[in-house]
Amino acid sequence: MTDKIENAAKSDKINRTQMAQILSAFSGWLMDGYTSIAYVVVAVTISGVFFPSNFSDSLLLTFLGLAVGAVARYLGSITLGNFLGDKLGRRKMLLYSIVGFSFFSFLIAFLPTYKTAGYLATIMLYVLLFLVGIFAGAEYSGGTALSMEAIPQEKRVAVGAFVQSGYGVGFFILLLVASLVSSHFSPAQADTLVWRVIFATTIIPGLVAVAIRFLTHESPVFEEMKSKNEIEKAPIEGTFSQTRTLVSAFLLVAGLLLLNTITLSFYPTFLHQLYPLLKSSADDLYNSYIDLISLVGVWIGGISALFIFRRKLTMSFFSIIFLISLIPLYYLVFSGNLAYTVIAFSIQAFIEAAIFASIPAFLSEVFSKSHRTTAIGFIYNGAAIPASFGISAVLFFSSGKLFGTTKTSWMAFLFIGAAILLTGLILSKESSNRDNDPINN
Repeated sequence: MTDKIENAAKSDKINRTQMAQILSAFSGWLMDGYTSIAYVVVAVTISGVFFPSNFSDSLLLTFLGLAVGAVARYLGSITLGNFLGDKLGRRKMLLYSIVGFSFFSFLIAFLPTYKTAGYLATIMLYVLLFLVGIFAGAEYSGGTALSMEAIPQEKRVAVGAFVQSGYGVGFFILLLVASLVSSHFSPAQADTLVWRVIFATTIIPGLVAVAIRFLTHESPVFEEMKSKNEIEKAPIEGTFSQTRTLVSAFLLVAGLLLLNTITLSFYPTFLHQLYPLLKSSADDLYNSYIDLISLVGVWIGGISALFIFRRKLTMSFFSIIFLISLIPLYYLVFSGNLAYTVIAFSIQAFIEAAIFASIPAFLSEVFSKSHRTTAIGFIYNGAAIPASFGISAVLFFSSGKLFGTTKTSWMAFLFIGAAILLTGLILSKESSNRDNDPINN
């Protein structure tokens, strides 16, 4: 079995089995991007659907739904990763997770509204977001481990960038769907039909992902562990034995996810606030342009790693560029010119996505194979919890005495996110090693 893994890793070509594993992980990211952005895109609308129309904090509480999902993702990643991913296999975990993920996302389309059910409708929304999060929590860790474990080091970041770009592809497709749906309904129908149609379509990428995963083989690294009886009884214990790695990786991912939340996840709402006369369909279309640029960014980040090879160095390079660009882009965003704002958002999304490109390979390499899915899930989904409060924090502090305005609050949290990211990078060790591939350790 070891020879089989080494031969696959040394091969210049990606075979059909590896491609199926890559597409299996990619499809989960696509589903995640499609579903997550579906919620963000309709946030302004459903803030009036699930809360009283005269309630001043309805938008803030709507975005707190992201935090509900983030807590659930953390719990789901630990339980499913510990009891399925590192014991029964990466493939089985991904099959179970995608079914629950897509089904409960689909059910959101059929919820009652505040007008018909009062706060029961709000509670039901949060419950479904929690259930979606439980199953979504297994996606990143299982997909990352499955797709990274049979890929040679030299190609791992490039493949990881492709897998990671699935989120952006799902984001892009959703925005096009939202723009198309919005253009076929009147503004008055947005509260009753548009958001329901958008959530109903989340079942489609879910079914595609299920079909792909039925045809996918298990990770060769896990198969070898199974054949040698090396599977840990309590993978969570092995995860916490790598204390320094956990702390540094947590800070790195937390900073990056905070930046992602208050940029790409906030752009649809922010653009609407900056240009209130902009139609919803046009808003969705502009955000699809921004997302398309971010896709190019993650692919460029992956290609760059083919030459740089070092994961930490690659992420540090793009992180410093992101930090340096904050002030110039700030003036473009708030220039009052729509074209300049969209360009600034696009540049910001491009650089941020380039940082993300190295994350799957980095996390797979710094954690042992015996508890890899548990550890990756703990880091990624645990870091997503504080990051998920990002938009709510920007809105909260913009209305208080601390920052005063949304643009000041937004910029302050961009600097905070960048500082946390760079701290995590400084504390991290380089993961790649040409002489001894860490994926097999």
